[in-house]
Amino acid sequence: MDSETGELQERRLQHREEAEKFYRDLAAQGVKVRVGMEASGHARWFERLLAELQLELWIGDAAEISSKRVRKQKTDRQDAHLILKLMLKDDFPQIWVPSGENRDLRQLLWHRHRMVQARTRMMNQLQAVALNEGLRCKKKLWREAGREQLESFRLAPWASQRRHDLLELLDRMNPTIAKLTQAIDLEVEKCPEARRLKTHPGVGPLTALAFVLIIGRADRFQCGKQVACYLGLVPLEKSSGNQRRLGHITKQGNSLLRFLLVEAAQVTVRSLPEWRSKYVHLTMRRGRKIAKVAMARRLAVRMYWMMRKGWDYGQLTKFGSHAGKPGSGDGVK
Repeated sequence: MDSETGELQERRLQHREEAEKFYRDLAAQGVKVRVGMEASGHARWFERLLAELQLELWIGDAAEISSKRVRKQKTDRQDAHLILKLMLKDDFPQIWVPSGENRDLRQLLWHRHRMVQARTRMMNQLQAVALNEGLRCKKKLWREAGREQLESFRLAPWASQRRHDLLELLDRMNPTIAKLTQAIDLEVEKCPEARRLKTHPGVGPLTALAFVLIIGRADRFQCGKQVACYLGLVPLEKSSGNQRRLGHITKQGNSLLRFLLVEAAQVTVRSLPEWRSKYVHLTMRRGRKIAKVAMARRLAVRMYWMMRKGWDYGQLTKFGSHAGKPGSGDGVK
């Protein structure tokens, strides 16, 4: 739509080549272009194309856009008209989009995470082979003596081939994971926010870097509750009147960061006595699973405030929630 003349033209772009030619022609004309679209997968090439052509791109919250749809029918044409209407009314629910460097670092985290998962599956299979032969040594199986015992078992031909292949894959995977871990450590050293988060007990380089990349700018959130909601660590709620119904957590956020927070929270529980006391109390009341998620949410809120205030763990414990209160000699000035 031409904002000066009000002229509206419709055109369907069915293939990537056709869309690329259309937007390159627009960029060659030197006109100011703003494109709106719903957040969706498999559109990175389109975002890169518009960034290369220096065309403005607005990406909107798909759920919020859908809630503004009045008609029961849903077609591509009606969706395009709805997005155009919202942009003209200045009511388009634009969302934050991470930079290309941010997305590339996320790939590093996902790559290492998937590699560790694959290694764990291989190690579990080798543990099963050892158990079937009467060898139960848990972590000692990966030491030199344990591996010699595992390789010394006389197995059937295909079982022996399976053991050999798994050990060979494991030997190739360990250096790769170590290299990825080293790359993450280097990226953390370049990021002051991640270095500060790493000072919190239980938070390692992987969790700290993932939190910084997924949260992005801390000022996007007004409070810790919004962060917990963004990460999917709050329960589903279907309440009506005086009756409140809560379900499982929403799991709407980034699954990798949620997993890392749960793992890090368990380390924090073992490190800090006050966290241990709270965890035991919740476990007795609600069960171990709910207690783990509750501690992960508490850790996420703490990390958010550390990131927003620019504090390390020492400053968090010194100022924290008691800053400025009577009797506190460490109030923030």
